[in-house]
Amino acid sequence: MLAMEANDPKIADLGQMVTAAHEEFDMAIAFHEVWKPAAYDHDLHDRLGTSYATQAFLVARTALRRETVLALLRLWDSTKHGKHVRMQSIAAHLREKGLLDALARERAEHLGLPEAVGAMRDDLGKKANAAVQLIHKYMEGGARHAVLKKLSALRHERLAHRQLASAASTGANATDEEIEEFYRDNAELVHLLLSLVNAMAYNPEDTAKVFRHYAGCFWGRVQNREGKGKQAPLDSIERLD
Repeated sequence: MLAMEANDPKIADLGQMVTAAHEEFDMAIAFHEVWKPAAYDHDLHDRLGTSYATQAFLVARTALRRETVLALLRLWDSTKHGKHVRMQSIAAHLREKGLLDALARERAEHLGLPEAVGAMRDDLGKKANAAVQLIHKYMEGGARHAVLKKLSALRHERLAHRQLASAASTGANATDEEIEEFYRDNAELVHLLLSLVNAMAYNPEDTAKVFRHYAGCFWGRVQNREGKGKQAPLDSIERLD
């Protein structure tokens, strides 16, 4: 059997899925970081009080949370039609015989260090194992499969579609702690996959810091000039221009 080469279509498909996952997760980071102060900044809540503008604030907060969850779930899309990220497919690709050897040879040749193929293969193997373990954590039989199942039901029944009645088997909604763990695991997964497949150094925290700063600048400008607990008209909230 011929060895898999770096230009194999399976490697190209894997690279496209990982790139799409990167783009999708960067969107999740943006939504998540702008949402966090809206959810947890008590000073911000006090500044808004019960003003009329608070109602628009609650709409924006809900929309940001909704978009964060949708972006995360797009990484795990299970539809069989069209090209989607599907972490399950990525795990299957990583188990393809010869794939890691081909990536190691290509990487070593690019660096001009053919003698480093063995060490490169070992390093890529560790990253592949870590990525597959994270993916399996949310697949059937995994420790957090129930979380993905709850979030998928939420998307199908309320976020992407609107059912007249939720399925009786849906169960409780995912908690904020479960969603946060899912977010962190996806961050680590995208970090591993970009290094493993695309030879790209990526730290999600670098992107998060940027949007955290943007969020601080945005929400920090929100002021209720009539004081906490008063029904302030919309024009009493400081404009952002």
